[in-house]
Amino acid sequence: MRNSEQQANTIDEKILLYVKSNTLDFSGISAERKADLDKIADYVSMKIKGNETAELVYICTHNSRRSHFGQIWGATAAAFYGISNVKTFSGGTEATACNERSVAALKRVGFIIEKTTETSNPIYHIQYVLDGPKQVAFSKKYDDEANPKKGFCAIMTCSSADEACPVVFGAAKRVSTPYQDPKAFDGTLDEAKMYDERCNQIATETFYVFSKVKK
Repeated sequence: MRNSEQQANTIDEKILLYVKSNTLDFSGISAERKADLDKIADYVSMKIKGNETAELVYICTHNSRRSHFGQIWGATAAAFYGISNVKTFSGGTEATACNERSVAALKRVGFIIEKTTETSNPIYHIQYVLDGPKQVAFSKKYDDEANPKKGFCAIMTCSSADEACPVVFGAAKRVSTPYQDPKAFDGTLDEAKMYDERCNQIATETFYVFSKVKK
């Protein structure tokens, strides 16, 4: 594990301030929810103890909103707690596009984001620190060649994907942690507020997971 000074040097100052101000109070997470999140922490801990890489695939139907929040925050939380040998991915039951509103919410947090293609399903490079590792974000099915094929933990971030994929082929563990879809507020006055809220909820629960791994 890295010490706190090293952790601070790993993450952009604006994101670090957001994390410390908004994501480290886990008191609002119910005991029932923590029990599900603990399953993810157990998977990561098991892999690390076995000197293996823990691969987390966050899955929602369209791989456009919640699953990308999970992918990005998973990588960030692992870096914050100094936990190596963790790789995060996302996918869906169908491919659409990484929603621009999700991208905007991550930008408001402070993530460094570059749109590298101008297509109907653009590719984004997302970083939590300049010159640091790049998370590649675009919409894809969970079994896309960009994602691991076996031994991973499948994290179901929406109820429809959870129901559509009772079995995620290749997964060593499957955990259901559904979140309300901010898409319901697209085009409304509450749009940005609800995307920020969902982004924060997923961040908080992801930091809870990795706080357990650190212990």
